[in-house]
Amino acid sequence: MTDSRDAAMTSKAWPFEEARRLVKRFEKAPPEKGHVLFETGYGPSGLPHIGTFGEVARTTMVRRAFELVSDIPTKLICFSDDMDGLRKVPGNVPNADAMAEDLHLPLSRVRDPFGTHESFGAHNNARLNAFLDSFGFEYEFASSTEYYTSGRFDAALLRALEQFDKIMEIMLPTLREERRASYSPFLPVSPKTGHVLQVPTLERNVARGTIVYEEPDGERVEVPVTGGNVKMQWKPDWAMRWYALGVDYEMSGKDLIDSVTQAGKICRALGAPGPETLTYELFNDQNGQKISKSKGNGLSMEEWLRYAAPESLGYFMYQKPRTAKRLHFDVIPKAVDEYHQQLRAYPDQGETQRLANPVFHIHGADVPESNMVVSFSMLLNLASVAGAEDAATLWGFIRRYAPRSGPSTHPDLDAAAEYAVRYYNDFVRPEKVYRAPDARERAALEDLRDRLAGWDRAVDAEALQSEVFEVGKAHGFEPLRDWFRTLYEVLLGASQGPRFGGFIALYGVAETRALIDAALAGDLAAS
Repeated sequence: MTDSRDAAMTSKAWPFEEARRLVKRFEKAPPEKGHVLFETGYGPSGLPHIGTFGEVARTTMVRRAFELVSDIPTKLICFSDDMDGLRKVPGNVPNADAMAEDLHLPLSRVRDPFGTHESFGAHNNARLNAFLDSFGFEYEFASSTEYYTSGRFDAALLRALEQFDKIMEIMLPTLREERRASYSPFLPVSPKTGHVLQVPTLERNVARGTIVYEEPDGERVEVPVTGGNVKMQWKPDWAMRWYALGVDYEMSGKDLIDSVTQAGKICRALGAPGPETLTYELFNDQNGQKISKSKGNGLSMEEWLRYAAPESLGYFMYQKPRTAKRLHFDVIPKAVDEYHQQLRAYPDQGETQRLANPVFHIHGADVPESNMVVSFSMLLNLASVAGAEDAATLWGFIRRYAPRSGPSTHPDLDAAAEYAVRYYNDFVRPEKVYRAPDARERAALEDLRDRLAGWDRAVDAEALQSEVFEVGKAHGFEPLRDWFRTLYEVLLGASQGPRFGGFIALYGVAETRALIDAALAGDLAAS
């Protein structure tokens, strides 16, 4: 443990950098509450999505790193803002007309359009819990409605009432002129309609702990700020939550930079320092445009998991959180293969290298072994040339290449074969474009075919790769990558591909000769 802690204190892996920053927070004294609190937030007006996974996964990575550099206990709370008012009916729910009748009610009072829970908020909270549980996250779920109505926020709300003027001083300069006129950090929950009202605070009484506002019908109403009678506006609410719970660490997207800034100011006005924060970059689509749920231009959680295991998504989320990344289907094969490369490297690494390895941050100290004896990208190319419709077709080739492998002994590989067939049929097959070789390329392909016809050595990937190199050199390809591009475009119908020696070893020497013959005969280009 000492060696691990020493290595962790100097590791350049970003979760350890964040953890060390958090350690400094407690140099003088440990937290009075007895633990370090990590928080992630969730708005249950929609279902959990890939960004939800990323935020919880990355926060868990920092929490795991902190636990290695400190003995202070930790907690992770996943907070659902289910007391927020329903502003619009989502476009992907049944019974939308009936749901429209519940506009402006807290999400925890909006009828569940799916008919499975007591409210829309409860339905989405259940989906969030199932979602997080399916990935094995350790967390404590928290409901805004429960915290407001049970009195857990009462002391913090009364403190916010005391600091009303300071909160207004912080917020008003950030608002448009017309918004300033009606702004209040407190949103009363109407005792008449149950609606969360965006109305000014007309009077406040700190001694009684109440505010006075005007109902839409003109009646002036006095309500306590405690007991669930009000809901705070977003930025003051976030600050109040930090103050009430003693949140020590929370990360958020680049789009919330201003919210973090204002919430931090408000939290300090309430009397607490606010948490350590990290701002992560948002994802872009294949065209470099920001991903938007309303536009549907991103990659959903379900789509990623159709083509790859969740660990590969964890690997993708680990990489450079402060750097914008494209989140599109074509990043999946690379993420899968790099994840397994790191798994294979882990057992032979020293402590410092292990703590810098992404798989440690995905799995903790219990890092599994990789049984991917064939890379995902190679499986895709195999599916392509074999026209595979199912994983069993790929296993016919895999077993010849790795006789001791099988679905029961290599479950990762078996799952990857299923994923590869789906990915090939959905993305690779529609984009395949073969071309005919020119005269020099034809001569080189004939040479390679003839050398394979006389191949009497072991079917070894490195030896075959050397032979492919020799053919390219013999026919004057300079640079040699032009020769490999020829192989990919003529034989595989793609602009890039695998190490070709490894491909021959997997697909088979005789099968590769037949593939070359088909290309020389024009059959592939014609297809």
